[in-house]
Amino acid sequence: MTRYLSLILALLCLPFIHAQESDDKLRIVVFGAHPDDAQFKAGGTAAKWAKLGHHVKLVSVTNGDIGHWQSAGGPLAQRRLAEVRKADAIVGATTEVLDIHDGELIPSMENRQKIIRLIREWSADIVIGHRPWDYHPDHRYVGVLIQDAAFMVTVPYICPDVPPLKKNPLFLYSSDGFQKPYPFVADIAVALDDVFDQKLSALHEMPSQVYEGGASGSAEYVKTVPPPGDVAARQSWLRQRWAARQGGEAKRFRESLIEWYGPERGAAVKFAEAFEICEYGRRPGKEELKKLFPFFD
Repeated sequence: MTRYLSLILALLCLPFIHAQESDDKLRIVVFGAHPDDAQFKAGGTAAKWAKLGHHVKLVSVTNGDIGHWQSAGGPLAQRRLAEVRKADAIVGATTEVLDIHDGELIPSMENRQKIIRLIREWSADIVIGHRPWDYHPDHRYVGVLIQDAAFMVTVPYICPDVPPLKKNPLFLYSSDGFQKPYPFVADIAVALDDVFDQKLSALHEMPSQVYEGGASGSAEYVKTVPPPGDVAARQSWLRQRWAARQGGEAKRFRESLIEWYGPERGAAVKFAEAFEICEYGRRPGKEELKKLFPFFD
């Protein structure tokens, strides 16, 4: 009885909760496993959406509290939260970090419901996350949780305290290099040339991961990086590495870039991010995708 009463109350509140949709702008939520993953994987595309006035939220599903070689626990979680807040402000996105321990994420019903609620509360048109196979269990389980939330976000009697979405969002995977069970497919590739410097400025605000190496760092690694006081040298070091990374994405997904931007523009793109459509969500045609990714014309 309590469950159905919650549903009735939620439906009564529907006009107020969905009032945020009234500006006719897109609403995008990007999930990463840790406070840096969403920024690394989709920070450039997020900046492009934000520049056009669309609403973007970057979510870390864990708090990152073991993601450093030298520190851990609450102080590290607080440090990483502060870092992504600064980075997301540069991108133009909203920040959320869930209070789940780094390395301990599991695809439980409780966590599935957290993801369903978050997607509904954001009234998401587009949901992005990891593919469900990856070197890190937290990455894998973010992918599983997002898959499990697909379609369920439209079902009224699950999480009835939050009104269901009227239509299933477009669910997307961010790119990776894993080959099994099948390689990443770049259904959509986005040129970042116009926002590459903005993305670098955002990444610069996450020194625990970018300049100190995160969980894989070491004192020896830090010695190879310009010191904190030499900002210009650090930014040059960062540019060199991310130019190779995002430039590699552009080369790898050149065919998709040409498909979306045309032969001349697609061939000239230097830096890119790419996304694969998850078939569990909405499967729009190319014209609708152009409206959801309004960067190609």
